[in-house]
Amino acid sequence: MLQELDVSILYWIQANLRCPLLDGLMPFVTALGEYGAVWILAALALIAAKPHRRCGITLALGLICSLLLGNLLLKPLAARPRPCWLDETVTLLVSMPRDFSFPSGHSLSGFIAAVILLRYDRRFGIPALILAILLAFSRLYLFLHFPSDVLAGILLGIGVGLAVSLLGDRFIRKKEDWV
Repeated sequence: MLQELDVSILYWIQANLRCPLLDGLMPFVTALGEYGAVWILAALALIAAKPHRRCGITLALGLICSLLLGNLLLKPLAARPRPCWLDETVTLLVSMPRDFSFPSGHSLSGFIAAVILLRYDRRFGIPALILAILLAFSRLYLFLHFPSDVLAGILLGIGVGLAVSLLGDRFIRKKEDWV
């Protein structure tokens, strides 16, 4: 039943939302999340800025958790095929991924970053949340993940983001302590 719902949502998106504007925008959006690139750059920029160093370190730790949990543990364990592997008749706007589908790594890292950034500074967190939502949607639009993969990435991302930010609050020195 979940698989049927997943598939019906994906085909609905393909039939009702595909348009030239989104066909051009969604590959760009999804590229921002490749290998967590946009979030890694954000973490490095925050680490470099003394007032935001604690946030940057926490974000970097969250991204490491995303890699370990999502890519190294859950994807091989679940070994779920991607929708684009199962139906090759759908035209892909990006190259076909080689790793498994569950959970969505883009959604996982995006929501980890959004939660951490929201907890530290809403000026960073609100744009991060918007980008995380766009990244998650792009994975559906591009026919690369099932909705349940994206939902799992979002929920895991929220949980990991909260846990890592609470640990960061407790164990990472406050900005006043940095030399």
